[in-house]
Amino acid sequence: MLEEMLSTHSILVKIFLGFLVAGLFIPMMTAKKPLGFRKASFIYTMIFQGLATMVAFTGLVAMVTGEMPLSLAIIIMIVLWAVMMFLEIKKYKLIKIAKIENPETHKMLKGGFLKISVVQILLVTVMVVLMVLKAKGIVAI
Repeated sequence: MLEEMLSTHSILVKIFLGFLVAGLFIPMMTAKKPLGFRKASFIYTMIFQGLATMVAFTGLVAMVTGEMPLSLAIIIMIVLWAVMMFLEIKKYKLIKIAKIENPETHKMLKGGFLKISVVQILLVTVMVVLMVLKAKGIVAI
């Protein structure tokens, strides 16, 4: 049972990472359509939150059913999840309230979207690498 939950968690993390990478194309696809950028950003944020919540839930279920102690690795994952959700919500709120029809504002928001997305990708990638190193016994966290 624990192996199945950890496998599901791992698969969802990979799907989530793929979604984050695909999200880098949103500013490019909506370069000439500020309102389309706002709408695409909203859809992206909703899918982001759904996937991030699924990742967290499967991890929590694996931890509880596997009677795993609250380790440093799990605490880091929880903190990263909270930081990523905070960044995503902040990003969408800025896009939602901005005067996006202004070309300069639109350009600034697209740049912010890309920067935040890259940070999120790096956070997930670092956590995946840490967990792989932990599984191989190279790092003890």
